[in-house]
Amino acid sequence: MAINEGDLILILAPDDKTFMVEAGADKKLSTHLGILNIADALGKNYGDKMISTLNNNFYILKPTTWDKIMKINRQTQIIYPKDAAIILLKTGLSAGMRVVESGTGSGAMTIALANAVQPDGMVYTYEKRQDFISLAMKNIKDAGLFNNVEFIKSDARDGFSEKCIDVAVIDLPSPWDGVKAAYESLRGGGRIANLSPTYNQVEENYKYLDEIGFRYLETVEILMRHIVVRQGKTRPSQTMVSHTGFVTFGRKVHNI
Repeated sequence: MAINEGDLILILAPDDKTFMVEAGADKKLSTHLGILNIADALGKNYGDKMISTLNNNFYILKPTTWDKIMKINRQTQIIYPKDAAIILLKTGLSAGMRVVESGTGSGAMTIALANAVQPDGMVYTYEKRQDFISLAMKNIKDAGLFNNVEFIKSDARDGFSEKCIDVAVIDLPSPWDGVKAAYESLRGGGRIANLSPTYNQVEENYKYLDEIGFRYLETVEILMRHIVVRQGKTRPSQTMVSHTGFVTFGRKVHNI
């Protein structure tokens, strides 16, 4: 697949460092292993090689959703891909679905959601702060997913305008603030995924979820550890992405 002007590409360095850039003429990328002329990527295929000014081999790769999330410009804590992945699977998000998100932040989770529902689905993302909305809009546009996202400057406590929604994702300092709005917005059997940093918040959140009419409640914590692979001495990495938050899931039922 030939690379064209404006395509997002991932540049892999010899030491496995990566750089995500937009392909285009008159662009250069300065790295610790030399300068790359990004215009040289035009017309090449993914997997092809580029050579830096210091004669190091770099490779052109197609960015995955994981790459796009981890490379965004962020001013907030983000939902890490390890947590985003289980949210997508447990809520069953797929092409054509509609999802509300409260707490856009820098747009990391929004990217994961929009990628899952494209080409015909829609993410309605709610955020109180205009500076966060502006940042998220740029990140999502750079990720090529802008047409699948609608930004709303509002507070979840004021409710969501959208009805018969398939999935609600709530990432707020007080996660229960979005529970009522999510319930009223979701269709029967619709799913909620709710982020909580602490055990105390999980307990408080369960109370609200149960009282308002969510069932099949469960909370998980995802820990991810890389393995350092070396011949004869492979072992777990001494550092890992451990606690980034608890994810609580539930499904809407009618208490009538």
